[in-house]
Amino acid sequence: MGPLPQWLRPYGAAVRFLIVMTVLLGVGYPLAVTGVAQVLLPHQANGSLVRDDGRVVGSALIGQDFAGPEWFHPRPSAAGEDGYDGAASGASNLGPNSPELRALVEERRAAVAAENGVPESAVPPDAVTASGSGLDPHVSPAYAAIQVDRVAQARGLSPAAVRALVAEHTTGRALGVLGEPGVNVLELNLALEQAR
Repeated sequence: MGPLPQWLRPYGAAVRFLIVMTVLLGVGYPLAVTGVAQVLLPHQANGSLVRDDGRVVGSALIGQDFAGPEWFHPRPSAAGEDGYDGAASGASNLGPNSPELRALVEERRAAVAAENGVPESAVPPDAVTASGSGLDPHVSPAYAAIQVDRVAQARGLSPAAVRALVAEHTTGRALGVLGEPGVNVLELNLALEQAR
């Protein structure tokens, strides 16, 4: 086969460039990033999985539902039909002026207050509103605090012991200034099981 005609040369160069860039950026770069992540941050690179007795029970990055008085409860979730669906992450898309959202918030506030034996004015915002992803694994220290007595009574533990577990699982602001303090509900509930 002879040399390409003059008018085809730019196309040949473009095809060669496409092949080289596909190999470099489509194969080489992802492999390099994956390799570096596995060496430097293997826990995070593999999904921040949480294990209990060697068995994977969830991810520290994805919220899940806990029902019953013996568990700390997470934020409400709008992800998926029944909530907490990692494959359907998303918000309800209801705005602050939505009568439907206002009614839902008031219903949740009354339920949380009744369940935890606190006045409705003590219920923090994260107890009644879903996060943007619907899968936030953290609650505020204020929401964890109003759940302490209920959980302690259901588990037969002292409120002071449960408060100590909450304090132990409360993380501060990232870099000391970013975000808000939070309590990872999955990790806290696993610690409760181990305290039993």
